[in-house]
This record gives sequence, structure tokens and C-alpha cells, in this order.
Amino acid sequence: MKLLMTAAALSLSLATQASAHATFAETQVVQGETARLTIRIGHGCEGEATLRVRVQIPEGLIAAQPMVHAGWQLETVTGAYAQPYEYYGRTLTEGVREIVWSGELPNAHYDEFVFRARVTDTVPLDQMLYIPVVQECANGAERWIEIPAEGQDAHDLEGPAPGVMVVAPSAGHGH
Repeated sequence: MKLLMTAAALSLSLATQASAHATFAETQVVQGETARLTIRIGHGCEGEATLRVRVQIPEGLIAAQPMVHAGWQLETVTGAYAQPYEYYGRTLTEGVREIVWSGELPNAHYDEFVFRARVTDTVPLDQMLYIPVVQECANGAERWIEIPAEGQDAHDLEGPAPGVMVVAPSAGHGH
């Protein structure tokens, strides 16, 4: 009986681990404001440690700034925006398009990676904003990059990109 319970617990653990994916701690962001976003990484790649976490900054998020993560190296990749954006009296035509943290997160551990970015009014209200994340390991990667088509449930995808709901600013609140 003890062997059967151990096998059942191991099976449940592996099923939970296989279904885990990159997610955000936050559930929503406010259009027209700067959002703090926390990517949660709950496991490695097929039992291997995560060595790199890459975040692709989608169009409509501007002025992205990653938080330094102790013990990890930080790199940003800049590029042109699809259109110019006004940001505190300046016109921005380019900015951070990808954030890369490099280090080592053992498979058995959990960690979070943080960045902030301005959510422009070009990001549609009351819709999910999907932000692709790739975990790289020594012999593979977990690619959380799939964005559901209109009417498709993100849970039906094998590698769904994590997302947050874009909401309107509350009345009387603005920056």
C-alpha cells in the first residue's frame, strides 16, 4: 500500500510539473501607466536547471526596465518601435525589446524575475496582453510563446505565453 501511495504521489508531482508554465504574479495592468511585472518560473526544462530567462517586450509596452537579479547577469536588446510614442515630453522611437537574465535556477527551485514598462494606449483595453517568455537550459528550452487565436483558450496551447489583462485607469487616477 505504501508503494502504491508513493507511486501516486510521484505521478501527481510529475503531472503538476509538466503542466506548470511561466506566469505573471500580476493579473492586470493599467493602460497609460507604468506596470511592474513579475515572471514566475516554477521548474526547469525536463529536469534541468534554467540557465537563461528571455522576455520579449511586445509592441505597445515602452520604456521597459528590468530589475537586477542577484547572482544573475542582465542583458537588454534594444530595437525600433513600430511607431513613435510620447513619454514624459519626449518622443521614443526605440527601446528595450528583449530582456535576458542569465544564471542558474535549479529545477527543484522557484524564482521570479521582475521588470517594469509603460502600457501605452495602443494596447487594447479589456484584452489579455501576452508577453512571450523562453527558459533556456543546457540541453533544451521551454518556450512559453504561443498566443491564442481569437476565441481560443490559452489553456489549450502547449506553450502558452503568460499574459495580463489590460484595464482602464480608475476615475480620478492618472500619472
